[in-house]
Amino acid sequence: MTAATPPHALRIGAHVDQSDPIAEAVARGADLVQFFLGDPQGYKGPVVQYAAGPAALRAAAEQAGLDVYVHAPYVVNVATSNNRIRIPSRKLLAQHAAAAAQIGAKGLIVHGGHVLKDDDPQLGVDNWVKTFERMAAPLPILIENTAGGGNAMARRLERIARLWDALDARVDMSLIGFCLDTCHAHAGGEELVGIVDRVKAITGRVDLVHANDSRDAFDSGADRHANFGSGAIDPAAIVAVVEAAGAPVVCETPGGAQGQGADIAYLREHLPG
Repeated sequence: MTAATPPHALRIGAHVDQSDPIAEAVARGADLVQFFLGDPQGYKGPVVQYAAGPAALRAAAEQAGLDVYVHAPYVVNVATSNNRIRIPSRKLLAQHAAAAAQIGAKGLIVHGGHVLKDDDPQLGVDNWVKTFERMAAPLPILIENTAGGGNAMARRLERIARLWDALDARVDMSLIGFCLDTCHAHAGGEELVGIVDRVKAITGRVDLVHANDSRDAFDSGADRHANFGSGAIDPAAIVAVVEAAGAPVVCETPGGAQGQGADIAYLREHLPG
C-alpha cells in the first residue's frame, strides 16, 4: 500500500487511530498521519500499538512515502507549579519524544499548558525553559497554540511571544517549533486573517498546521473541531492559513476516513498549484 501523492507541494493528512496508521492514511488518501502513542489522557509511558512494532512501523511508513507526526498526551503540562503534574509531565514529554523518534516521526506536538489561577504566567515561562534545558530532544518539539483558559501559556499571541523570547534567550531553538491550529486560534480569540504573519513575527516559523473548523464561536474558549463548512470558520480562511504557512497539514476533524478524506480533498482542490 502507498499513500496518495498530492498534486501540489504541501503534504496533507489527518490525525488517525494509532493501531494501523498506514491503512488509515490509505483510506483517507493522506500523505501524512498524526497519532498518539498510548493513552492521550494518562501518565503511563508511550505504547506503540502497531502490531509489528516500532521498527516495522517506521519501515512501513517509509515504504509508503508517509510522513509521521506524534501528538503528546493532553495531560502533559510542564508549565504548572503543581509538582505532581509538572514533574511527571516532563518525564512523559521526554519519553514520548524518544518513542516518536524511534518510529521516524517528523515532530512531537505538545500543548502549551497552563499555570494555576493565582500564579504569575512568568512561572510557566520559566518552567518551559527548564524543561528544554533538562531535555535533549531527539526530534523537533512543536508547541501548539490552544483554545481556552486565561492561564494558558499558548492561547494569546502576546503570551506565546513572552515564552518564545525566554526560550530563545536560554536554550537551543533548533529543535523547538510551532504548530498552528486554526480552530484553537479562532476559539481562542485570534483572527485568522494575517495570523501566519503574526505568528512568524514571534516564532520565525510555522512547522505544522492543524487545519480544523470550529463548532464554536470566535473567542468562545472551546476546543471542538468540525469538518470544513460545518462550523463557524469560513473554509476559505482555513485554506488561506494553510497556503500562507506553507507547512505540512493535519486535519483533526471528525467523521473518520470519510469526513477527514473530504477535508483533505477540499484543501487539495482549493490550494493553488
